[in-house]
Amino acid sequence: MLIEAGFNVTLYDPFFVPDEAALERDYDFVFCCETVEHFHDPGREFDKMERLLRRGGILAIMTGLEYPQVNFATWHYRRDPTHVTFYRPVTMERIARDRGWEVDFPSKNTILFRKQH
Repeated sequence: MLIEAGFNVTLYDPFFVPDEAALERDYDFVFCCETVEHFHDPGREFDKMERLLRRGGILAIMTGLEYPQVNFATWHYRRDPTHVTFYRPVTMERIARDRGWEVDFPSKNTILFRKQH
């Protein structure tokens, strides 16, 4: 849809679009949709995404967040065997704080990080 709207888009997926050249550039905007819950080493992966972002760039993430009212034992999101990492809003705030990013939660399962430096 973004390409059809005239945006310059680079795709990367380690399984479906494994174009390593995409990881050698920097970007104003990186979008991870239903991805971060598959990270076996989230710190390393967030560090990679930080290197991809230009100063002032935005990292947009969509993932199921574990809110306090969620009963983890019955939560549908944790039943997917490929989901190996789960996040709470406070976790995303910590990821931002550790990297000097701003963080915003514009909707229930959407997180926007802005790289400051």
